[in-house]
Amino acid sequence: MPEINNLPPKTCEIDRMVTKPDDVEKVLTGKKTATRRNGRYADPGEIMVLQGKRFKVERVYRETLGDLTDESAVQEGFNNLEEYKNAILAIHPGMPWKAEMKVWVHEFKEV
Repeated sequence: MPEINNLPPKTCEIDRMVTKPDDVEKVLTGKKTATRRNGRYADPGEIMVLQGKRFKVERVYRETLGDLTDESAVQEGFNNLEEYKNAILAIHPGMPWKAEMKVWVHEFKEV
């Protein structure tokens, strides 16, 4: 895992990391423990607050869409990779799912 000093600057703020009502609900109920974004929204150790509950970002790292597994999808609050992929493509119409595309993974847990 890269040290925070080795990470590039954030491209967005943590309060924009999880905003969709369905995703917020999944985080609040413990079904979503990570989010993948095109940009970097948080540093390890940073706190995200959703409806008064606090979640600490544990890890931030890069991976490609081709690296995703069913386990990755479960972290995101889905049953399997196909379900997650379909949800992402529905949110981003016209976006191709390219195995080499890199995303930032933000893993978090309630504190």
